[in-house]
Amino acid sequence: MTKRLALWMLVGLAVIAFLALDLGHWLSFEYLQSQRATLVGYRDAHPFLCTAFFFALYVVATGLSLPGATVLTLAAGAIFGLLWATLLVSFASSLGATLAFLIARYLVRDPIQSRYGSRLQAIDAGIARDGAFYLFTLRLVPLFPFFVINLLLGLTAMRTRTFYWVSQLGMLPATLVYVNAGTQLGQLASPTGILSPQLLGAFALLGLFPLLARTLVARIRARRQYADFAKPKRFDRNLIVIGAGSAGLVSAYIAAAVKAKVTLIEAHRMGGDCLNTGCVPSKALLRAAKLAHELGRAEEFGFAAVQAVPDFARVMARVREVIRAVEPHDSVARYEALGVECLRGHARLVDPWTVEVDGQRLSAPNIVLATGARPFVPPLPGLAEAGYLTSDNLWELRELPPRLVVLGGGPIGCELAQAFARLGSKVTQVEMLPRLLIREDPEVSDTLQARFAAEGITVLLDTRAIRVEMIADQKTLICARAGQELRIPCDQILVAVGRAARLEGYGLEELGVKTGKTIEVNEFLQTSFPNIYACGDVAGPYQFTHTAAHMAWYCAVNALFAPLLRLRGGKFRVDYSVIPWATFTDPEVARVGLNETEAKARGIPHEVTLFPLADLDRAIAEGATEGFVKVLTVPGRDRILGATIVGAHAGELIAEFVLAMRQRIGLNKILGTIHIYPTLAEAGKYAAGRWKQAHQPAALLRWVARFHRWRRR
Repeated sequence: MTKRLALWMLVGLAVIAFLALDLGHWLSFEYLQSQRATLVGYRDAHPFLCTAFFFALYVVATGLSLPGATVLTLAAGAIFGLLWATLLVSFASSLGATLAFLIARYLVRDPIQSRYGSRLQAIDAGIARDGAFYLFTLRLVPLFPFFVINLLLGLTAMRTRTFYWVSQLGMLPATLVYVNAGTQLGQLASPTGILSPQLLGAFALLGLFPLLARTLVARIRARRQYADFAKPKRFDRNLIVIGAGSAGLVSAYIAAAVKAKVTLIEAHRMGGDCLNTGCVPSKALLRAAKLAHELGRAEEFGFAAVQAVPDFARVMARVREVIRAVEPHDSVARYEALGVECLRGHARLVDPWTVEVDGQRLSAPNIVLATGARPFVPPLPGLAEAGYLTSDNLWELRELPPRLVVLGGGPIGCELAQAFARLGSKVTQVEMLPRLLIREDPEVSDTLQARFAAEGITVLLDTRAIRVEMIADQKTLICARAGQELRIPCDQILVAVGRAARLEGYGLEELGVKTGKTIEVNEFLQTSFPNIYACGDVAGPYQFTHTAAHMAWYCAVNALFAPLLRLRGGKFRVDYSVIPWATFTDPEVARVGLNETEAKARGIPHEVTLFPLADLDRAIAEGATEGFVKVLTVPGRDRILGATIVGAHAGELIAEFVLAMRQRIGLNKILGTIHIYPTLAEAGKYAAGRWKQAHQPAALLRWVARFHRWRRR
């Protein structure tokens, strides 16, 4: 901060001196004309000193964004001649521009980044992709003030070397024009006569050329990509959606709502993983487990001890009942009533516009891939032979495993480990990383691990599973921990180490759609074939039901309204700026935006405000004081960078912060909002109050105290 302040002062003093001493008259066109002969004479007498002084002057003037660069360029032509002056000005102007670029980056980028970081992400992505083209265009059109370009691009993530060489190349034509004019200085009435409208038009066309060429190259590549396929003359549908999970359902729903003809194809069950094997059944299981835990706390609330003995088969029966109760929301009947054609069968991409479903061929100008993800199973020796559970097949269990090993300390592993422990299993959780929920802050992990220990769950961190052995029908997981081999006998192994996108089996490889760990998509969610879109877990980067639905809107709108969207300047870029999520353990963990760990890792300035739920009246009454609200804000301001809540109903409470971040509402507005007393929702307000306390206007309060003393006289 001290260095930055010193640089601010140095730049400020230089500009003040320039203005106060009226140094600008030395860089005026009239002064140059009147002193031309003297300057040429000085050059002849001291060629090297004159060259060095002029070069340094040019670099300093452009580096500090002082007026006079045009006159200096004319002076170069008048003093040094066309060739030497062009070389001199070309390098001096590029170095000076880069100096201004770096000064702006050092002095201003961090404050701008801390305030408008989410907005700058999209700009930085565009600069990374097309920045060189944009800069080259701006440099070729002298109507754009070069010093403004230097300062603005310093606020972006453009590489310094890219800025330098593009500036060197882009400013060369204008440099030649001005230097050449300088060689004819005696015939010029003013600098404004140098650039004629015709010359400006030529520069503009030259500047647009790289962008036009890039667009042309992209179209040629697209034509090549489609060259092996015959596009149908007519389409029988507007949109085909493959996969009826959250992303597919929302895409189809939007298409039907805007009266497009849409076909939704699902190979298995409507609702996808969320309804059948994910969100819905897991939350039903967690509710049963929570009830078992609450019954065990009966004495704490003044009741006689209750002997809660879960009937696991009946618990799982209720899970299936919950799925059946939710099924109509995602059913074929409902979506057909909305106008969606629903087909059950195995879809395969035949070409970029055609999908085959069990022998039937369908065509549409656009296709949405929403094929989801599946549990990732590591290649652990002996695991397949011994048998294992995943979040897909554990719902087939009818008997509670007496001893359960859970592989993985992420959200799914933590939720299921706690649920099975509360229902009566002896649970051992194995995680190769140093803490649970590694994406959250350390105190979040510590809180959860302490709760797990209190509930009898054995958590083994920094422990790597290496193989599974079957000895006399006894499963044993072999792990490496602290350099030693650890053997864990068990009845079932639940694999919960993450999910992998479904990329195989429906024609991606044959068609040539680019994939990595997921289907590769651009900011409009287009795949390598621009008319094929992908959303949800198969495209990432977030594997949540709510983000799948969020992405689906962009897919559907961009696909269905592409010709109209060109009129507004292009398709909609998917917005990941405010993405919340929750882990439904007890206590729950919910987050939106940055946490402290990420902010530190990315070097983002921030302040932390913490409010413990132990200070909240409703939490005390509920016996749910475990947890906290943690808010990150811009230093000295109430703008929210992120929030983490650990505690009862955290997944519900985070919504206030999601709304605040989305609508750019600060903590002052949250503090000024009436919250019902006594509620858990007050936790957000009290966190805002803690921030306000830490930012009291001390000087003003001293004057107010004096005012009150005066009134007591």
